Amino acid sequence: MPVWTGRQVDIENSHVVPALIRRLHAAKGTGCETVQFWGTGAPRREFLHVDDVADACVFAMGLDRATYEANTHPMRSHINVGLGKDLSIRELAESVRDVVGFQGNIRFDAQKSDGAPRKLLDMSCLNPMGWRTRIDLRSGLQQIYGWFLRNLDLVRA
Repeated sequence: MPVWTGRQVDIENSHVVPALIRRLHAAKGTGCETVQFWGTGAPRREFLHVDDVADACVFAMGLDRATYEANTHPMRSHINVGLGKDLSIRELAESVRDVVGFQGNIRFDAQKSDGAPRKLLDMSCLNPMGWRTRIDLRSGLQQIYGWFLRNLDLVRA
């Protein structure tokens, strides 16, 4: 099932950030006291704003050959783009709750799957070449939530 159809953010099947925003925003609007999410909230994930991804791509494309070759080798010629640090899904949910302004509780259903315990990229290639993220998690969440509010007609199911 597609995550984004051009008309909605699917609460059950979308990526974690849009799903959290959509569900917490809806709960805030209805006065709901508790929002429940799948899993324990313990898995750790890395989140990077799309503008930082684009910036990293432009940075990497602009590398001179000597810098690229000094920081890669034939068996590892790819360059990971990430933040290099992670946080738990619970911490992410609490951050989204704060940005959305939901005053209720967050609960996790440990009977549902957690998925992989951790997903974190090795940034030992790109960072030494001088690239760094510019958008911190809170600022990124605020920007995304602002977009969500301005485009409610697109995200309503």
